[in-house]
Amino acid sequence: MPRLIEQASDNPEFPRVIDLARLRDTPEFAFDIAPSPEESAMLAELMDARTVRKMRFAGKLTALASGGWQLDGELGATVVQNCVVTLDPVTSRVDQRVRRAYLPNVAPRGTEVILSGVDEDEEVEPLPDRLDLGLVAVEALALALPAYPRKEGASLADLGFGADEDVVKPFAALAALRDKLDNGS
Repeated sequence: MPRLIEQASDNPEFPRVIDLARLRDTPEFAFDIAPSPEESAMLAELMDARTVRKMRFAGKLTALASGGWQLDGELGATVVQNCVVTLDPVTSRVDQRVRRAYLPNVAPRGTEVILSGVDEDEEVEPLPDRLDLGLVAVEALALALPAYPRKEGASLADLGFGADEDVVKPFAALAALRDKLDNGS
């Protein structure tokens, strides 16, 4: 059974790399990975979070007839971030299904390709020589986290800025200047 390599130059926080050539005679490869406490601390720093806890990525890689691989996994993690209003801790629980197909002869990202037999919610990527399952987990976690975590009930009014509707709009002064210049010409 092939082992995961725990080193990758492009993912120092949570590397779990599998050499796909070593799986060529294996129809399925199950994985269940979790970061060490040190890796969890590095992931928290990477995500600009206070902590990343209970992170686990488990699933399987299944060989496809086309020579590619189907990844189907479940990502779970508890992440504590800072509230964007109060800076108080905000805890988010992530339970995310991750599906990707790694296919030979797939055009690079940004090129529209229509593939049959692939679910719409599944990402399709070119078949790599080595697949970093840790990096897949990190990407999925980053996409699942709230971009602007907010403590329940927190508003700018709590900070003395008035009601949310009364907050100064940053481009209002520019719009007024534009209107003044248009009327003066």
